[in-house]
Amino acid sequence: MTDRPSLSELAEALVDHARAAGAEEADALAVEGRSLSIEVRGGRLEHAERSEGVDVGLRVIVDRRQALVSGSDVTPATLREMAERAVTMARAAPRDEALGLAEPALLATERDPSPLELFDPSPEPAPATLEDLGKAAEAAALAVEGVSQVSEAGAGWSLMRSHLAASNGFSGGHARTSHSLWCVAVAGEGLEMQRDYRSESRVFAEDLPPPEEIGRTAGERAAAMLGARKPPTGAFPVIFDERVAASLAGHLLAAINGDAIVRGASWLRDAMGEAVLPAGIDLVEEPRRRRIGASRLFDAEGLATRPKAFVENGILGSWVLDLATGRRLSLPSTANAARGTSSPPHPAVTNIRLTEGDADRAALMREAGTGLLVTALMGSTINPNTGDYSRGASGFWFEGGEIVRPVHECTIAGNLREMLRSIRPANDADRWRSWRVPSLLVEGLTIAGG
Repeated sequence: MTDRPSLSELAEALVDHARAAGAEEADALAVEGRSLSIEVRGGRLEHAERSEGVDVGLRVIVDRRQALVSGSDVTPATLREMAERAVTMARAAPRDEALGLAEPALLATERDPSPLELFDPSPEPAPATLEDLGKAAEAAALAVEGVSQVSEAGAGWSLMRSHLAASNGFSGGHARTSHSLWCVAVAGEGLEMQRDYRSESRVFAEDLPPPEEIGRTAGERAAAMLGARKPPTGAFPVIFDERVAASLAGHLLAAINGDAIVRGASWLRDAMGEAVLPAGIDLVEEPRRRRIGASRLFDAEGLATRPKAFVENGILGSWVLDLATGRRLSLPSTANAARGTSSPPHPAVTNIRLTEGDADRAALMREAGTGLLVTALMGSTINPNTGDYSRGASGFWFEGGEIVRPVHECTIAGNLREMLRSIRPANDADRWRSWRVPSLLVEGLTIAGG
């Protein structure tokens, strides 16, 4: 791979070929990735996987008609053929007045991602090093009383470089590394077995928690669920633990995504300027956080990213937009375009922060009195038009503000618009998560248990 052109050269060559073939506008994405993953079980190596490769994707626009091609063969002849085929395909595609690249004056001028610290320059870890990390996590989980086995423990590393080039003059890229550790522990035996996990990922290896902490937490979480039974049925307060609370923010963000708004398939389609969260609570995108893997200086259309409040003081103030959805709604892009080598740009968010409260999770339980603390969610029935919400859940039943027993095999239900308007946030958001959302108390959900 050392003789291969650089990613910037590949992307720019594709754009040049597209223009030569008759494209009015074109952009190209070149991506190079390497990854290594090691899993252990029973103190021995269970699985090892390594991958590496280069992919390119080209989007061309001819008379407001779009086509996209992608591939992993990056020889000059293939790049030229890809461009010619893309132009031919575009001429047969339907016309869309919203298509088009950004005006040059709107393009990001900051293109050096090094201040974001997204790349760990340390050498690729040896497989034996990752194996030792997995073994340490597994041993720590097995040392927890009640843990009968570890179904999976391991460590991984990845490096991804990407470069975007476009006919409007944009050219820029990012390099990202990821170091990860995980452990899945099982407590109990037979029909009484309970499973839980802990998984962590960081840009820099030095920021990862010790493997012993990963394993111990996974084991303690699994053991804490021993003896779980169904909770009572009725309307009770529900606390979404920090591990799962981000899912509520995700439902809100899906409802204000430009694609959903353009289609009219959103329970918030008429809510602009209205309260969707309690007063005093903001939902903010922070795309330039240091050492967080989702951070970026510019989006997939070359527009500069910036912190922005989608919800401010509880009031919905912005959709999540790329150029095309913005044009369809007669609004400017919010610099939220994302894409892959085989897909065109679409609206998506990066790092999210929901305003934290003053109380910790224990204080929320004391305030709620009796209810359900949800630590795991499964399945999902969300009506995108009405916001009706129903999910399987497990966690802990609390009474008098104190946890009294683990619970499982229950369903929680409500309406997202009402749920989000009533949330009470704790102060326990994990600063290492891309989505910093604390534990959330939601009043009066319907619980279907035993």
